[in-house]
Amino acid sequence: MNRTVTLCNIKGRKTGIEDSFEAHVKGLLHLAFSVYLFDPDRTKLLIQKRSRKKMLWPGIWANTCCSHPFENETAVEAGERRLFEELGMRCPLISGTSFVYRSEDPAGRGTEHEHVTLLSSTVSDSVMPKPDPDEVEDWKWIEIPKMLDDFKKNPDIYAPWLKIGFNKIFEVNNLAI
Repeated sequence: MNRTVTLCNIKGRKTGIEDSFEAHVKGLLHLAFSVYLFDPDRTKLLIQKRSRKKMLWPGIWANTCCSHPFENETAVEAGERRLFEELGMRCPLISGTSFVYRSEDPAGRGTEHEHVTLLSSTVSDSVMPKPDPDEVEDWKWIEIPKMLDDFKKNPDIYAPWLKIGFNKIFEVNNLAI
């Protein structure tokens, strides 16, 4: 497994390579992607509960999948690869906007400081993911209004990048939430 991340500047231009563990401990800005799979009506989102084996935000609900591209891999290629590795799903992804965020793990295990490319697609909510238990503890289709309400009621059970990315997707596409 590739254990490096691509460092970048605030515009997403590559500046180097770093060991993934070191980059997260030091909070270094690096490239990442986040996948959001919606049902065809875009009323539900497939989310996953991160494995408790994860270094950062273990046991927290996040978007469909997220990770880091290999050095010479596009965000779309990386997203499609990780979607299969984590959830056993194949689906063509569309690249959208990007954003930068920084958030410290609530347990103090490190920092995510990422230039994130948003990737999305639609798939039937009858599709059954086959999660890798080393990556994913649980998954579910969640109705968007319920998720938005739960963001307010239970903010600590959701990864910060899930909320930011979700809002960006709807903002950029001028979709009503």
